[in-house]
Amino acid sequence: MKKTFVLVVLFVLPIVAYLFFASGVTNFGRLSILTEEVLEIPTIEDGAVFNDKITILGFLGNNVETRKGNAFNLNQKIYKRFHEFNDFQFIMVLPIGTEDTVVDLKKELSNLADTDKWNFVFLDNDTIQRLFKSLNTNFELGKDLGSPYVFIVDKDRKLRGRLEDEDEGLKYGYNTNSVADLNNKMVDDVKIILAEYRMARKENDITRKN
Repeated sequence: MKKTFVLVVLFVLPIVAYLFFASGVTNFGRLSILTEEVLEIPTIEDGAVFNDKITILGFLGNNVETRKGNAFNLNQKIYKRFHEFNDFQFIMVLPIGTEDTVVDLKKELSNLADTDKWNFVFLDNDTIQRLFKSLNTNFELGKDLGSPYVFIVDKDRKLRGRLEDEDEGLKYGYNTNSVADLNNKMVDDVKIILAEYRMARKENDITRKN
């Protein structure tokens, strides 16, 4: 019996552990695609376009003052952790005419971190609504053209999220009012998509070398 137990510990358990972790890589190695084609932003502000960037997309709306807390949460929990990745950016969409209201927000954010990858894009109301609608989520844009939710858009303009979130089922976006949502879910999902692209880059390098 002792010999059998030792053999199980030495040979069977490592195999079971390997299969478990291999299954985990397969199941959680990619962030699910929820929408195939998000509308491209029609204007370029400081290079703020979706293609070839992993984008955190947000809608600050007409009253930036009421969204400052959301921006600070996002800055502290997500931006500061990931902003050093070259192909990572933030795009915050606002209505044309709110340009001056962003000045103070930029200054306050710059006191907390380097804000080079915070991009603020100003669009007409109809374009903002069409952009939000193209995400095809279960959320609605507020009357102020703002939302507490932010979204992960990949380099091919695909909305990424969770198909089977334990709390929400389909998880399209992340609530910037909730530090727990940013800490417990968005951090993990951003890690996954960054790792996904790093892995793809490594595979391409290996293929070219061969």
